[in-house]
Parts: sequence; structure tokens; C-alpha cells
Amino acid sequence: MASVQQIEGGGGEPTTEITEDELFDVLSNQRRRFAVHLLKRETDDSIAIGEMAEQIAAWENDIDTTEITGTERKRVYTALQQSHLPKMDEAGVVEFNKSRGIVEPTPALTDIDLYMDVVKGREIPWSDYYLGLSGVAVALAGAVWVGAWPFVLLPEFAWTVAIVVAFAFSAITHKYYTTEMKVGNPEDPPELV
Repeated sequence: MASVQQIEGGGGEPTTEITEDELFDVLSNQRRRFAVHLLKRETDDSIAIGEMAEQIAAWENDIDTTEITGTERKRVYTALQQSHLPKMDEAGVVEFNKSRGIVEPTPALTDIDLYMDVVKGREIPWSDYYLGLSGVAVALAGAVWVGAWPFVLLPEFAWTVAIVVAFAFSAITHKYYTTEMKVGNPEDPPELV
């Protein structure tokens, strides 16, 4: 789900380190995931907590930012200010200046690539899909090897090409899917896509 990197300063000494446990703890809450997504998506270096609360409230209520109520915005603002942003600041993924109401991503956050493996409805995880595809490929190769009918109707090379094409098509589809599920890339967080 996530790639965690150690950031090094100019002198070769680590400047910021986020362990997988700390990162997973930060990502264990939807509001914090939304905050991470928003910070990775924004091109500016910082964002006001009010702006962040407004966007997160809109995502949580599946409405446009112009439609959120003061109560919805305040509920998110309070939770961010009192709980979520201090926790993220302590973990080292953001710098939260409570007195100014400004949130800035740290180098550790900006250099971490996060992919959400979001499985909705009847979808299967990619790992299960590739396991199944490998099983089918092994069964097909075995049937061709023993000369089972109708697999003898085509040459072995054709079956080899079919297997390679199936894996190549799957890999291209998976690459597209994971690009859409990268935190900070699309307009909406992966959970809402």
C-alpha cells in the first residue's frame, strides 16, 4: 500500500524518517488520509486549516465545497485542529502551526508515494487477480504440454503469445489503476473515486 522512504539531507544524514508503523497509524483514519491527499495534491507549500477543513467536509459529505454548512465545516475543523493535525505533526508528516492555522507537508510526506488498494463491491484485489491469472497460465501450459484437445489445434508459440499478452494487458491495466489510486494525483481521494 505504501512506499516509505528515508529522506537524506545534503550531508548524508537522515533529516526525517517515518517508520511504516507511524505512516500506517496516520493513514488509519479517513480524515487524516484526506488531509494527506490534499497536501500531496496541492502545488503550494502550505494550506490553511480552514481551507483543508472545507475540502475534507465536502469529501465526507459527497458535496461541493460551496454546499457545506458551517456546522459540517466546524466539526471537521475542530477535529483537525485538536486531534488529527497534532498527531500528523508528531509523526513527522506535516508541520502544523496551530497559532497561524497553517499546515505544511514535510519532505518526508512529499517524497512518499502512497497507493491505496481500494476494493469496492465485487472487485478482487490485484494480488488475487494475478494469482488466478498465473493459475490459468499454468493450467494452459500444462494442457498444451500434454497435448490435450483443443489446445493442439494451435502451435505452442501461439499459446505462449496468448499468455504473454494476457499478462501484458493485465500489467497495463494495473498500472493505469494504481495511477488513479495514488494519493495526491486525482482530484478526489482514491476512496471516493
